[in-house]
Amino acid sequence: MHQHITKEDLEVFKLELLSEIKRLINDENLALKPTDPGWLRSKAVRSLLNISPATLQNLRVTGRIRYRKVLGSYYYSKEDITLLFKDDD
Repeated sequence: MHQHITKEDLEVFKLELLSEIKRLINDENLALKPTDPGWLRSKAVRSLLNISPATLQNLRVTGRIRYRKVLGSYYYSKEDITLLFKDDD
């Protein structure tokens, strides 16, 4: 037995598939978001240190500050920011 698939059938399938993908992404992101108050977003770190986005990126790339990336947003370790101000004695 052959069934014909219409454009409307494909449209419904597409909407259901997109909805399921969005749900899965949102569920995964809830599990990944840093909820520990020991982490700050980029804007907060730049404001706290009065630095540019490029300087913050340099600190991240050189490994001076630990970070986590969640959906394109960076979160930085408060502990590492504090260590930036300690003497290397």
